[in-house]
Order: sequence, then structure tokens, then C-alpha cells
Amino acid sequence: MSYKVLIPSAGLGTRLGDFSKNLNKALVALDNKPVISHVIEKFPKHVEIVVALGHKGALLKDYLEMAHSDRKITCVEIENYCGNGSGLGLTILECKEHLQAPFIFCPNDTVILEEVPEPTENWVGYAEVENNHHYRSFKLSENGSVERVCEKEEVLSYDTKPYIGLAGIRDYESFWTAMELGKKYGSIKIGESFALREMIKKKISIQAKKFTWYDTGNLESLTAARELVKSKDAPEILEKANEAIWFVNDRVIKYNSDPRFISDRAYRASLLKGYVPEITNVRENMYSYRMLTGKTMSKATNKKTFKNLLDYLMFFWEPVNLSNQETKDFNEICKIFYKEKTEKRIELYFNRFSEKDCAETINGSDLPTLRELLDRIEWSKLYDGKASRMHGDLHFENILVAETGDFYLLDWRQNFGGITEYGDVYYDLAKLLHGMIVSHELINKNHYEINQMDNVITYDLYRKHCLVENEKQFYEFLHRNNFDIYKVRLLTALIFLNIAPLHHYPYSKMLFYLGKESLYNILGGVNE
Repeated sequence: MSYKVLIPSAGLGTRLGDFSKNLNKALVALDNKPVISHVIEKFPKHVEIVVALGHKGALLKDYLEMAHSDRKITCVEIENYCGNGSGLGLTILECKEHLQAPFIFCPNDTVILEEVPEPTENWVGYAEVENNHHYRSFKLSENGSVERVCEKEEVLSYDTKPYIGLAGIRDYESFWTAMELGKKYGSIKIGESFALREMIKKKISIQAKKFTWYDTGNLESLTAARELVKSKDAPEILEKANEAIWFVNDRVIKYNSDPRFISDRAYRASLLKGYVPEITNVRENMYSYRMLTGKTMSKATNKKTFKNLLDYLMFFWEPVNLSNQETKDFNEICKIFYKEKTEKRIELYFNRFSEKDCAETINGSDLPTLRELLDRIEWSKLYDGKASRMHGDLHFENILVAETGDFYLLDWRQNFGGITEYGDVYYDLAKLLHGMIVSHELINKNHYEINQMDNVITYDLYRKHCLVENEKQFYEFLHRNNFDIYKVRLLTALIFLNIAPLHHYPYSKMLFYLGKESLYNILGGVNE
């Protein structure tokens, strides 16, 4: 049958908190793929999909064009998507001219397991949930048709089925008539359920269909859905508020809220050709490339594979010859990148989590303030960088091992202190070590702990045996190739301190104290 699909995606998504601050809620990830892609993939490719855009609409449109270029998607821009006069009903009515045919109404936060039936009849979807009162619901007749639409706040003396927001509209003309005539009576705010209620009053049959449903529209249900919907070999990605990486339709799409980040990434991809994937599409806030097959180094590593990786990286880290002036400029950039950025990130950590720098007991050792530790660092050693071709975020989740044994480097850094052509090889070495100490896979499984009682802190984290063995190999490699092990360890401690404010609590706190204790131990472990 010929029909269309409506996915309203104009709203602010405030129930998702910071997740929808920079992105439309349709782009919140479930199993490393935006929820809207889970929705779209439920429908045949020949079916036209109408998407209403509003909050962060340009980003959503760019994503849809990148991820689903093989589909017919009509985007309708909603000007009044928040504030006076706005509402789901207004958004729906703005799409009316594109939906003069039977259609399926599908929220952008509704994920189901079953196939979606065609709108050969009018139907609504329901699921069995624990808290019916959180949702609109239906009273059903004995034959499964809907007798009444019930609001969330109604206290009922009979059983109802919670409405999941999914509906098939065969009698689209009756639906639109109800929405238009109901403008003065609530259709603008209430949305599609207003029309469904009016259709029931007119004795138009609406059947109820049961689905296995994952609600991703609020923080609690999104967290639950993420625990249940997981691919077996999904990469371990630690979420950040201002960036994301998605895997959809044989593509990898990288998003960042900073356009300069994206443009620099795209440029560096051309410089690192042969080592990183070839970018096929670039927009202001995202780029994409074809998905590569293989396993991340975190899942593939063993002694032999790690040795092969280190041999490969020695070719990758091609030295760059600098003039005397370029060397001075590079040393100044290293100063800014290592010392000044560290100072700013530590300040950000204290401000974000309302904490203060003080002397503390960490895992049984008495440590001075972080300020005192930073003042002990011989910073000039770090400023003397070794210019080379550089990746910039070289941990095991960003290294892909193909079945052939070849390596591909993923998610490369956009620049090194503003330089796109090269960077400090010691930063790559430190990033590699930090990823052997902290496993993203184990962090995502919450295999760490952090406790504080006044100024007494204890923390611990699980480590994979293979990574501990790789770390031993790594130190042998550093010694064999005359790298400064002290410098690598020092930068690794600073990396933990730098990334702490960028991650969620309490992982952020564990990173901070891991960095502080590591720095203390590297500097000699003396509380002066």
C-alpha cells in the first residue's frame, strides 16, 4: 500500500537535560546510532518520510542527508516550535500538505522491536509498562478497538493500555478535519491524540496493537533502553556533551558543536591519507566516511598484535624537520598546550564540580595540593617537543585492526595547539599509555569506584590483563627507541587531569584523583 510517515522533531526535548542542549533529541544515541535512525529503519525505503524540524533543525537535516541519502525524506521547517502558540499539534498541522494520504505518526523517541504495520486500518500502539500514569492511555473494548483516550492525570476505575505515541492513520481526511476544527479546543497543544479522540467520538474504528517499546524521551527511560539495546561488538565510546560519533547505514558520522573542529578534522584527514579513513561528506558540524570492518585494538590486542602496532606507528610517526624559528614557535605551542591548557582544565574541573584544591589522603598516601605538585614540574622539559606526524587521540578504541592485520587510525585530533600539519610525538605516546591504564570498555560497565570522606579519598579501577601486559611491552619499546619514559608518564598524568572535567560524574572524579596521584608518584612521592 502507498502511505507516508510523519516524525515530528521540532521540540526542545527538555526532559533529556544536557543531552538535547546541543542536539535535537532525535539525535540522542541508542546503541551508537541516533534514535531517529532506529525509527526510520523500521520502514521500507520506498516510503516517504516527513520530518518536522525546529530545535537544532539544521543539524538534524544535515544528519538525515548524510545518513539516509538513499531515502526520500521531506523536511518541514517549523518556525514557532517553542513559546506562545507552539505545540505538537501546530507542528503536525504544518506538515498537513505533505500528508494527504494514509500515514503513520511516529515520535522521534519511540523505538520498538516489532515491524510497523501499514495503515490499512486506523490503529494505535500500546505497550505493557509499570507506570501507566506517566502516559496517555486507552480503554479497549473486548474486540481490541479503542473506546476512549485517557489523559495522564485521569484516575480511572478500569484497566487501560499506555499509548506509546505510534499510530496508523488510514482515515487521514477525518484526522485533519479534527485537527483543524480543534484549534480552539486543544489540538494545538495536545497533538495527534486530540484527533484520535474526536475520531472515536464519530464512531471511526481504531484498533489497538501491542508492541515491545523502548521510550527514549526522558533520562530514566533512555538509560534503561541503553542497557537493553546493545550490539554485541559495539565500540566503547564515552559520551561527551559537545560531540558524538554515530554508526549508521554503513557510515561513520562524527559530530562536534564547533565548526572549526570539523573543518580542521577534514583537512587533517587529507594529510593523514592512507592512515585514516577517507572523508566522503562534510557539513558545518559533522563529517562522514564509509564504515571499515575490523575490531578495535581494545578487543583485538595481544602481545603479537601490539608489537605489530608499535612497528606500524614507528612509520606513522614520521619526524618533521623544523627551522630554528619554527622550533621556537613549536616549543611555545607545547607550553600553551601542556601547561596553560592544563591550568584551564583544572580550573574548569573545580568550577564544574564545586570542589577546591586542598591537601588530601589518596589511597593511603598524604598528598599536598595539586597547585604544589604542578609547581614542582620542570615544565621546560615538556616544552621541548619532538615534531612528527601525529594522531592526537591515540588510544585503543581509536585503532582498528582489520582481518588482514592492517591498522586504521580513527577519530584523529583536529590540531595540536592550532597546528594541523604535525604535533608532538610524546602526546601520542602519552595518549597510548593512558588508554592502557583506563579501559573504556570497563568504564562503560562501571568497573571503577571512587569514595570520599572529608579529605580522605579512595579509588580503584579494574584493568584488563592484556592491557597490563601491553603496558610492560610499551615501556620496553620506549626504552629500546630512546624515548623519555619520565616525560611520557608525566604527560599521561596531565592527560588524566585534563580530561576529568570533560566527563560525567563520578568518572570525572576518579580521573582527577588518578591524575593527581600519578603526578605525585612521578614527581617522587614526597610531601614537602
